[in-house]
Amino acid sequence: MRTSIESFCGAGGMALGLRDAGFDVRLAFDVEEAHVKTYNHNLGDHARAIDASQTTGAELLELAGLEPGELDLFSGGPPCQGFSKQRRGAAALDDPRNRLVLDFARLTNEMMPRAFLFENVAIFGQKRGAKLIEEMEDILVDYHVHCFQVCASDFGLPQTRSRFMMIGLRRDATPLSPVLEHAERRVTVRDTIGDLPPPPDDYSEHLDIPNHQKCKITKLNEERFSHVPQGGGWQDIPWDLRLPCHQVTDVRKGGWPDVYGRLMWDGQCPTITVGFDSFTRGRYGHPEQNRAITPREAARMQGFPDDFRFLGNRMDVRTQVGNAVPPPLARAAGLAIIRALDRVNERVTGTRAVRELGRQSQLAL
Repeated sequence: MRTSIESFCGAGGMALGLRDAGFDVRLAFDVEEAHVKTYNHNLGDHARAIDASQTTGAELLELAGLEPGELDLFSGGPPCQGFSKQRRGAAALDDPRNRLVLDFARLTNEMMPRAFLFENVAIFGQKRGAKLIEEMEDILVDYHVHCFQVCASDFGLPQTRSRFMMIGLRRDATPLSPVLEHAERRVTVRDTIGDLPPPPDDYSEHLDIPNHQKCKITKLNEERFSHVPQGGGWQDIPWDLRLPCHQVTDVRKGGWPDVYGRLMWDGQCPTITVGFDSFTRGRYGHPEQNRAITPREAARMQGFPDDFRFLGNRMDVRTQVGNAVPPPLARAAGLAIIRALDRVNERVTGTRAVRELGRQSQLAL
């Protein structure tokens, strides 16, 4: 089994997918204690609270029980708030969290794994992230770097979550390019959460289903949402019940169209974010019930199994679910890396595949 170390591990979505692909995750770390507790509860006791900017590759290898040259994969998805579409201008680009991307590159160079896997928001692979990508490539000169724009819906999830991935293969490890294989069928919201019973009305957690617990809302908001059909939004709320900002004759002036949005059973969910448990934050309303989706429903749409329990308070759980790397996506990337390292140049038949973006087209997106 190939060895790996996971940085910025969060609750463990990437590690779960890489484990399913065949990696032995020897060490995982994150600066947030709540994330580490969830990770260790579900995946073992090898996660630590470590600040990536304050550690070294030598320290990580020692903690993982590995000698230099024994590490196959270093993976991680540094915080991406500085690249959010909601943030614009110099302040967003100068966000100090953006520099953690370069710490990822530094640690990769210090450990020299056979491969690295870097994941971030889709906009990172566009013009906003171009400078940091160039800086990473200047540091990682010993690697062939392959860039991808991927969507969760192509990997068996009912979610249109677009992400940027970078896979680096050490120049002396393999001459092959990684190819991510798509799932063979499109998955819907009904396929994913249609069999779940309603969560308890008293806002407690379901006795048999971890994290299946609805968020409290006001009676007025519940009444507003009761008028919204599948696929609808705030425009379907009667005028006298609308928020003042929605009492407009031109719906284009009423703000984001997905606010108070209800999911469709036969459709897909937009990107699961930290605000998924409130339909006032986007199209996160249950297809039939007058509530937002629960953490368990969101976790299913991220690709987590029901026995994966998220620990902490409401904000901890929201953050862990919303910021997770979907395990099926990580698994596809892990399998692509293993195939490349094993020098298996398989022809992909009966399914689609994601191939790397051309360097110029990637930065022009």
